[in-house]
Amino acid sequence: MAAHLVKQCTCLLREAARLAPAMAPIGQLRLARVAQKTLTSSATSPSSHFPSSMMKLVENENEKVFTLYPGNHIDQLIKKATRPEELLELLDAGHHLNNNHAALIFIRLSRLPFEKPEDKASLIQDARFQQLLHLLNSQISSVWHGTLSRLLRSLYSLGLPETSKELQSVEQEVRWRMRRLKYRHLALLAESCATLSRKQHSQELLAELLMHLERRWTEIEDGRTLVTIMMKVGHLSESLMNRLEDKCLELVEQFGPDELRKVLVTLAAQSRRSVPLLRAVSYHLVQKPFHLTKGILLDLAYAYGKLNFHQTQVCQRLAADLLSLTPSLTSGEVARCAKSFALLKWLNLPLFEAFAQVHEKLGSELAGLEPALQVDLVWALCVLQQAQEAELQTVLHPKFHTQFLGGKSQKDQNIFQKLLHINATALLEHPEYSGPLLPASAVAPRPSALDRKVTPLQKELQETLKGLLGSADRGSLEVATQYGWVLDAEVLLDSDGQFLPLRDFVAPHLAQPIGSQPPPPGAKRLAFLRWEFPNFNNRSKDLLGRFVLARRHILAAGFLIVDVPFYEWLELKSEWQKGAYLKDKIRKAMSEELAK
Repeated sequence: MAAHLVKQCTCLLREAARLAPAMAPIGQLRLARVAQKTLTSSATSPSSHFPSSMMKLVENENEKVFTLYPGNHIDQLIKKATRPEELLELLDAGHHLNNNHAALIFIRLSRLPFEKPEDKASLIQDARFQQLLHLLNSQISSVWHGTLSRLLRSLYSLGLPETSKELQSVEQEVRWRMRRLKYRHLALLAESCATLSRKQHSQELLAELLMHLERRWTEIEDGRTLVTIMMKVGHLSESLMNRLEDKCLELVEQFGPDELRKVLVTLAAQSRRSVPLLRAVSYHLVQKPFHLTKGILLDLAYAYGKLNFHQTQVCQRLAADLLSLTPSLTSGEVARCAKSFALLKWLNLPLFEAFAQVHEKLGSELAGLEPALQVDLVWALCVLQQAQEAELQTVLHPKFHTQFLGGKSQKDQNIFQKLLHINATALLEHPEYSGPLLPASAVAPRPSALDRKVTPLQKELQETLKGLLGSADRGSLEVATQYGWVLDAEVLLDSDGQFLPLRDFVAPHLAQPIGSQPPPPGAKRLAFLRWEFPNFNNRSKDLLGRFVLARRHILAAGFLIVDVPFYEWLELKSEWQKGAYLKDKIRKAMSEELAK
């Protein structure tokens, strides 16, 4: 029986090879596929008992069939082409091109580099290019599914005009075949419509593609495809992203470290704080012995920081793995990593001590960083009391800081706020610093410095202080200093602890002093500073670096500080208790100063 079956298969293959030149390419492929399917089904049936050598023979015959397929030679020429002219010359070389060849040529053209933008426009006007378009359009319905999806992406990339009937024909063909296209092809097409074409008809096609993607999301079977779709098109549809997140929860056990990284970075890029998914990803990062490279560690730290999702065990692992890699980190990577952990309010002393030592390498690298990152890095060194004069001069130079002076965006305002803190560090903590400094007009408080939402603690503290002071001239509330910090209140006490009229005396901490008299001997300025829950490190009573810097600056400016942390204030129930608490704080600050 085996011999009889081999004889039938051989006859079938011989017949396929004989008929191949006379048939259209689609017919050739279909006949070859029929032959292959017959052989495969026969070989796997219960009555089949081929030895291994016989199976190799059948596989060789299959390869011969596809070798006889005349399109393979043209496909190789298309694949090897490195210039547009090589592809267009295939029309003049006597090759019998069909519509699938034309589609492959367009796909290859879209991947070739063009020296000038106008080269792409001249290519579209070429008569041979138009001839290929006509060939493609004449038999668009017989283009293979996979080729069709890549073809439309390529036509978008090549910049065909909206009025091109060939482009519209391909788009219409995609609409007709949408239910038969694979899910990943739909996703790639949706990405192409969103990124490569902003025309009205392509946006209408995008809406249809997103609708089909949302309806067919259960077809996703592997983690790599799922992560790719999340990255490429998840941001285009809220409802689709919700479905993809559900699918992630189902397949997360299959993810490797790279897939987990991509999921977190995608969520961070879209600011989607999906707590169930973040918990699932964190669980697998902690439980599985993944080898995490430096790039993955930095991306994970960024994503957790951006999403403000704190998971103690993940932070411990990230810190431990990064500590061993610290010598290989660049200055930019150190800055980004430190910023990520700062957003998480996670302090790992060994890691941050290692970060602080890296600033020795900054001499030649600081100027090569982007301006915003330079400011972030020098500001961080100021917090750590590691900033050197040359680094301060770099960011306080007029040619550097003027680019942020007139910025209206929130990012520019945040950067300028850090420049104020750096300027204050140079003034207050570096007595030998010779300049440059920010101009007087720049350090004047902006209206936005006080334009913030009032917190319950802030409101209660202000009301208690008003009752304690009794008169407006005995103190000031919400005092914006030239150092970039806002005091909750300021008072001036004489040597006997009595309030003095604040506005009568010189106030060097203000950008525009209002008084003219020097304070009397023994007088002390007190600054009231409230500390809210977000001002502290996670699960501790240690202030974050930003607020440690604020205390240092205010102390260096000659103030005594009255700290009002939230955890002490919450224990005070009555107005009398709150007033007594502040009076006790004032007496304690004065006593400590006298004890010195």
